[in-house]
Amino acid sequence: MKEPDDQDTDGGKSDRSESDGRQSSKSEAKSHTKEVLEDATEETVTEGEESYLEEEGSDLENVKGSSDSSEYDYSESTKTSQEPPAPAVEEAEEEVKKKISESFFYDYAELASTPFVTLDSDIPLNFLELVHSFGYECRKRANLHLLDSNTLMYVAGNQLILLNIKTKEQIYLRSSSGEGIGAIGVHPHKTYFTVAEKGSFPKIVIYEYPSLRPYRILTDGTEKAYTYVDFNYMGTLLASIGSHPDYTLTIWNWKEEQPMLRTKAFSQDVFKVTFNPEDEEQLTTSGSGHIKFWEMAFTFTGLKLQGSLGRFGKTATTDIEGYVALPDGKVLSGSEWGNLLLWEGSVIKVELCRTGTKSCHHGPINQIMLDEGEVVTAGSDGCVRIWDFETIDTADTIDETGLLEIEPINELQVGKDVNLFSMIKMNETGNNFWLAQDANGAIWKLDLSFSNITQDPECLFSFHYGAIEALAVSPVTYLMATTALDCSVRIYDFASKTPLCKMKFKQGGTALTWAPSRVNYSGAQVVVGFEDGVVRILELYDPKGLTLFTGRKKILDADIYFKQVFKPHTAQVTALAYERDGEILATGSKDHTVFFFDVEKDYKPIGYIKTPGPVCQLMWSTLSHPESTLLIICENGYILQSPYPPINEEEDNDDFSYEIGDMPIRYFHFSSVKSKIMRLIEIENRKKQKELKAKEREARRRKLVEEMGEDGEKEFQEEKEEEEEEEEPLPEIFFPPTPSPILCGFYSEPEKFWVSLGGYDSGFLYHCEFPPYDESSDFKAQKDEPFDFRFLEDTEDNPVQTITFSFNQSMMFCGMRNGAIRVYVLHPNDLSLASLEHYWHFNVHDSDYGCVKRVLTSFDDRFLVTVGADSNIFIFNIISEFVLKKGTKAKVPSPRFGIETEPIPEDIDDPKAYSIENARRKREHDKLMKEVEEIKAGKREKIKALRNEFQKLLEMNKKLPKHMQFKRTDFNLDSEIRAEIDRKTVHKIQQVEKELAWEKERCELGLKKLQRRFRDSLESDIIVVHAIQSDHKISSYRLTKPSKYTKLKQTSQTDRRPSKFDRLEKEGPGRRDSLRDTGVSINIQEESVIDKGNKFRPRTLSEIMVENQIEKTRKLILKAERAQLKIQQRKKEWEELYRSKPDDDYEDPKDIQAIKEAQVYMGDFNLKTALDYKIPEHMRINAAKKEEELGNLDSLVYTKKVHMNKCILSLRDFKVAVVEEIQCLVQEVRNIQSTLHISKHIPIPQIPQIHSEEVPEKRFQYDEETLIKFKQQRVKSQIEKPSQVEYVGSRISGGKDGDSTTQDSSVRFSGGSRVSSDLLMEFEKAEPTEVELEIMKRDEVKHLYMQHYLINRIQELMVTFDAELRILRHQKLKLDTQMKLSDLHHVTLFQEILLLKNFEKQENILQERVNSLDKEEQDMQWKINDTLKEMEDKKNEIIKLQEQEKALYAGFQAALGENNKFANFLMKVLKKKIKRVKKREVEGDADEDEESDESNEDESSLEDDEDESGSEAEVLDDSICPIGCDGALFELALQLREKRLDIEEAFIEEKKIVDNLKKEYDTLSKKVKVVAMNLKAAEEALEAYQREKQQQVNEVLVVIPLKLHQIEYMVFGEIPNDLSGTLVFSNHSLGRLQERIVQLQEENTRQQKLNKECRERRKMLIREKREMAKNIEKMEQTVRQLMVSKFGRVIDLEALQTLSVNTTLEELKIKKLQKELMNAKEMNMWEQKIAQARWELMMKTKEHTKKLHQMNDLCIEKKKLDSRLNTLQNQQGNAFQGPRTADIVARKKITELIQVQAERILELKEEIALLRKKGGLLLPPIQSTENE
Repeated sequence: MKEPDDQDTDGGKSDRSESDGRQSSKSEAKSHTKEVLEDATEETVTEGEESYLEEEGSDLENVKGSSDSSEYDYSESTKTSQEPPAPAVEEAEEEVKKKISESFFYDYAELASTPFVTLDSDIPLNFLELVHSFGYECRKRANLHLLDSNTLMYVAGNQLILLNIKTKEQIYLRSSSGEGIGAIGVHPHKTYFTVAEKGSFPKIVIYEYPSLRPYRILTDGTEKAYTYVDFNYMGTLLASIGSHPDYTLTIWNWKEEQPMLRTKAFSQDVFKVTFNPEDEEQLTTSGSGHIKFWEMAFTFTGLKLQGSLGRFGKTATTDIEGYVALPDGKVLSGSEWGNLLLWEGSVIKVELCRTGTKSCHHGPINQIMLDEGEVVTAGSDGCVRIWDFETIDTADTIDETGLLEIEPINELQVGKDVNLFSMIKMNETGNNFWLAQDANGAIWKLDLSFSNITQDPECLFSFHYGAIEALAVSPVTYLMATTALDCSVRIYDFASKTPLCKMKFKQGGTALTWAPSRVNYSGAQVVVGFEDGVVRILELYDPKGLTLFTGRKKILDADIYFKQVFKPHTAQVTALAYERDGEILATGSKDHTVFFFDVEKDYKPIGYIKTPGPVCQLMWSTLSHPESTLLIICENGYILQSPYPPINEEEDNDDFSYEIGDMPIRYFHFSSVKSKIMRLIEIENRKKQKELKAKEREARRRKLVEEMGEDGEKEFQEEKEEEEEEEEPLPEIFFPPTPSPILCGFYSEPEKFWVSLGGYDSGFLYHCEFPPYDESSDFKAQKDEPFDFRFLEDTEDNPVQTITFSFNQSMMFCGMRNGAIRVYVLHPNDLSLASLEHYWHFNVHDSDYGCVKRVLTSFDDRFLVTVGADSNIFIFNIISEFVLKKGTKAKVPSPRFGIETEPIPEDIDDPKAYSIENARRKREHDKLMKEVEEIKAGKREKIKALRNEFQKLLEMNKKLPKHMQFKRTDFNLDSEIRAEIDRKTVHKIQQVEKELAWEKERCELGLKKLQRRFRDSLESDIIVVHAIQSDHKISSYRLTKPSKYTKLKQTSQTDRRPSKFDRLEKEGPGRRDSLRDTGVSINIQEESVIDKGNKFRPRTLSEIMVENQIEKTRKLILKAERAQLKIQQRKKEWEELYRSKPDDDYEDPKDIQAIKEAQVYMGDFNLKTALDYKIPEHMRINAAKKEEELGNLDSLVYTKKVHMNKCILSLRDFKVAVVEEIQCLVQEVRNIQSTLHISKHIPIPQIPQIHSEEVPEKRFQYDEETLIKFKQQRVKSQIEKPSQVEYVGSRISGGKDGDSTTQDSSVRFSGGSRVSSDLLMEFEKAEPTEVELEIMKRDEVKHLYMQHYLINRIQELMVTFDAELRILRHQKLKLDTQMKLSDLHHVTLFQEILLLKNFEKQENILQERVNSLDKEEQDMQWKINDTLKEMEDKKNEIIKLQEQEKALYAGFQAALGENNKFANFLMKVLKKKIKRVKKREVEGDADEDEESDESNEDESSLEDDEDESGSEAEVLDDSICPIGCDGALFELALQLREKRLDIEEAFIEEKKIVDNLKKEYDTLSKKVKVVAMNLKAAEEALEAYQREKQQQVNEVLVVIPLKLHQIEYMVFGEIPNDLSGTLVFSNHSLGRLQERIVQLQEENTRQQKLNKECRERRKMLIREKREMAKNIEKMEQTVRQLMVSKFGRVIDLEALQTLSVNTTLEELKIKKLQKELMNAKEMNMWEQKIAQARWELMMKTKEHTKKLHQMNDLCIEKKKLDSRLNTLQNQQGNAFQGPRTADIVARKKITELIQVQAERILELKEEIALLRKKGGLLLPPIQSTENE
């Protein structure tokens, strides 16, 4: 098979499409784009010989045929493309290019990258064979795809892995570039998948599935790497995005391997590109701080990609990971803070958040999808949430914040530490399973069906995430251990390709080593170092060897036992190494220390040494070395060699530190020699070049000498002089300013080692030797150079990161920075690397971020394991003559005896815990502090003794007489000392308050949060009231605040479709009338505003005449209008009367409605479980109704519980009162018994106690004593159990408060009893008299009675309280039963709500369709009614016109009178038909049109006349009034003819309108029928869905507790086992059904009676109707007789009454009179104005003459003044020659001002000088003087 020719890449770089051509419309662009896309795949060549694409150059981006079917434009303004000459273009246009055959495939073996092997080496290409991958790049975008139901596809380093989910088998496809894979994608039909690679101008390879053959290769799409690829919905196009630096967006016709469009997407990282599934011409890209919307458009320059950058506006700019294109063109995207952004037209339409402005997700939203009409979002918080699509699509802002609150339909929390990065749906019929990529290292299987059988999230695979820091391999079997910063340690069996177990910790692992067999012969111990400096020892074992217990979970193949933990370092542990004999464990860290542990003594700390830099590697010398030494490699260029550390056999507790200070450590400070090496290499190269040139010159000289002799020698010398040039200087010696980091190293011989460096010194392996040990030398100042080196090819920018050897030292495995593996084949035990020449090199991990962290071989050199920073773990099979048997597994060590009973050591979880060294120092410090405290305690004892002595002195002072006592102030030796002490005490108190301010605030905030969380939501706590004489007790309900359902105001009625009756009742009958009749009558009071005073002036005779004429005319018109109005009113009454007349088949609507209801509710009622059950509209349920019902239930329960709590609280208060009263009574009894003999004492009942449960509110009350007791109890508990702190404050406070009453009462009466006993003792001494004995007997009787009464009273109080408690307890038991039933009902309602919410979406869709159709039918019905009403109005207008015509003829006939000889002539004039020209709406036609119209009119009139003349005997001339005819009648005939013609034209117009309305009515009727059919179908669908919903609701189990006597369903006298066929009725419902039978019987009797009465009533009405008809006929005959007797014939009274005066003539007369009056007034006004103007002219003339005289006088006076002024100027000119006095005064003032300012300046300078001096005296400011 031939490969396609290489694509020309010259123009591919420069061809870019530019967002241009805004002048073309979108519709044209879209249509033409579709044509281009279709034409691009029309022609194919099916020849088998050469079926590949031939390109003439990518600059000719147009794929053209003879039909010119397509054209592509790749031009870009930023880059210039080289265009071929015109002839080449013409040839390209004429030539029909060949297409790639659909059956063409590439060869994978030739395409895939292969290992590199040096020439002339015997290393085979298959030296390493990849057998398994345990890693997964979980943080790579879209790195999880599904090819079929069982096959996953993802990228791992340089490989594409196809993983079978069931069998766990892996298939590997290598990239063609060998530098990694950028992105992958799957064809929508799952028949192809694409692999977009990395590298220099990488390829996009499209494979066919399941054959896995390369199908197409796309080139020149980007410079470095691809970041995302996506197919369109049809799979015909492919979009790709490039990475830095070009960020190229390319649209490919991938089957033809042709780029269609290309442009730069953005100037920053672009994460994603996708097609819009609904419109393939629209794309979306998103990335760092942007989102961009693209559209393919055909412009005048060709097909272009036009991009529109999304504008965030007020919203903060965010990186956008996930988005989805909605069907209507809008885009829904995520944000970094977790909200959803809805984009429309490149701007944010609305930002969506949850209720309370909570974000939709806690963290970025990584993926958004549309699935089955729902929006699915996956976020970094591990949640998958389902949102309603309609709510999001129709969302809009409601305020200035731009936020809209919505809630998800469903949500799934996958896990606690889950970061969902991408999701794909599995194609399983009947299930809604998804696969999710967890960025925290897992692949999940999620069930998003959200039903009762929804499965929990299942973790299919678990991996490391992030860089894998360390690797260790078992020394005895095929086991390995890995750790990473994801805080996990994992164990794998790489022989059977199985992950065994893992263990999680609080900190990430950074170092790992497997204990050698000398330490643990079974190879079960693993030592792990962590980033917080902790080292943990883990033990691996097979749990199958343990003793099995009943109920044990599934047994794994391996498990990890946490054996030991210690913390030797304070920073990250970077290296671990066991000594060659296994006696010592060394740990290195970034804290510049190496710690040693004695392994045999249970890892007892030996000590540590300090290093000059962070430790990166530790290596002990092998057995070939004479001594056991430790090679310590530091990152900053230092290499140390430490001897075997000294072990102290005896415990020495006097050491303050573990530091070992006397070890002879040898140092090597690496100094860069690369520049010297490069200089030596350059010298050798130049030397070789000189020798070569010398040989060439000698050969040239000999040739010239042979050919030319001596002349040849001269010519050679001349050439030699010309060729001699100045030699370039050698490279300078260079030392990098920052030392190159040491990456790895190993021992070669004793005291010698090899190291690999990064940075400037990379590219070589350096052989170094330690200098001799010198204790006095400063290792920081020394500069050591290696004595040998080895050059490594292609490692200048790709240094060796890690090195390991096979067990026989014949192979050196190197891990490179770019993720490659290099294997050097050496001679056995050649650690001097003399045979380091041939190698095998292969790229395995990612070339950008897949640095190889560790490379190790198995214990038998059959496997090679590599781990990298790209989270990948690869297992290779090293070529060997031995082949493992299939099914080989690693042997997991058996558990130690008694491992299951060993206590697990306490782990060190706190990263701030003390290290071993710091703990030892802390112990020593504590020891010193203890000694100091003992000294302080001794001092305090002395001070205490002095204080006691001083106190005794004070007491002695008090016993002295007052005049001899010392005052308290006399004891103060120095008052200032006490004042100072008080000040210090106050200061210390303030200081302590400041120090504890933050802690106080924190505790207060914590307390407030706890109160908000636990107490604020609690309305009442549980109060338990105990009985006094029995064990009965009653407890209140623990009440929280009402739930959301209780507070919710339901709007369930708006969700259902209102019935037609409801709509008619709501809208009313006049809805359309109110909408149409919008005219409003506005009454405006007209009032004269010209001059209100005119109405008071006397009226003239002419005005009186006009007013009389107007009044006369008005009365005549008013009379005619009244008559006409009366006629119309009478007609209207008749019409209403006839309209109200019922038809013969009329039925009462109420009766019809009653019959319908009876038909609906009569007969056999189906149960809700019946298949044909029809749900009445008022009984349809939805989630809102159920929530309302649930809210009502919660409210009812809440009310009853509150009432019961109040009763219990009242009972508690009653008990408190009873206890207080009993305490008083008991005290009285004791007082009485104190006077009685003990033999007559009655036992006093015990005082009841108030339990702490009865006053729970006192738990939060405390005082200082309570706090002190709590502190003592806390200290005691900490001493006994340091790990547990018990809160006892509530118990102390409760007990204290509970017993307070008893204590107070005992204290209250203790004094009284003591006094009374003392008095009795005194009286007993004397013998009583007889009177006293009598009194004592009486008192005794009284006291006995009172004793008995009080004790009975106490018993009565107790019994009464207990009775009240039992009664209330009985009521509460009943209420508890009701509450349990309500809880069961609550559960049922909640289940129904969940079920109804699942149906709600589809039900809303169906309901919306029914509502829309119903509304449409309603609107059409209103239109039909409007049309009918309008038709009726038009018909009435036609009738009115006909009546007007009749009235016109009748009026004219009445005007003619009887026996008029010109009646026929005038009637013909009136009835003559004349064609009239229609009135033009627009004036201004041409004269020619007018003339033509007149001529046509004349012709038409002549034709009419001729026609009439033909039919009549004589010609009728209506233009001349005949002689003898009354002219007024002739004029009246002409006027009435015009009116008749107007009536006829109006009649014709109305008929046309009626015809149009009929057509419109017919059209609407047809539409109504169609809509009614659709509405019926929609209602049936809704009814079916309601029935299905009812069936589902019927399946919800309802718990109803019944007693046996309530079950009446018996079978053979026994209750059957199966009660599924029974019905449950309440007694109320059953009673109603029984009552209904009696009601129906009574109703039947009433209806029969009513029917009989109605029949009799009907007969009577028929009889009355006949009599009324006879009366009407008699009255009509009487009217006709009266008309004949009065008028002589029967006339039309209506026409007669409508005759009135000629209003036009009367109006003209009135206007004439008014005009005459106005003219007369105007004449009078103008005459007055003329007279006024003449008078004003005369006055102005007089005034002007007076002004002229004044002007003359002023001119004469001016002349005199001018002559006088000239004279004065000549005489007084000499007075102004000397200095003026004003100038002298001004100059003097200025001089004084300057002097004052100078003095002020000097004063200011002196003041400034004083202020500059430290401690100078500050003078007051200088006051300004008054002059100043």
